[in-house]
Amino acid sequence: MNVKAIIHEAEEGGYWAEVPIFSGCYTQGETIEEVMVNLKEVISLYLDDQPEMLSQSDRIVELTL
Repeated sequence: MNVKAIIHEAEEGGYWAEVPIFSGCYTQGETIEEVMVNLKEVISLYLDDQPEMLSQSDRIVELTL
């Protein structure tokens, strides 16, 4: 599964990230690497909490514009 996230520099230092396609899916970290690890975890947790969102017949695609 490919999911796009936006990583922002935090005013107080470090970074925070959001996953626009998943409402309320945010994380933060002191480094980009830490944010990347945290993104994988938060996306996994989000999907675990949303089992009705995806069914066996659903397909996730990534489009390049």
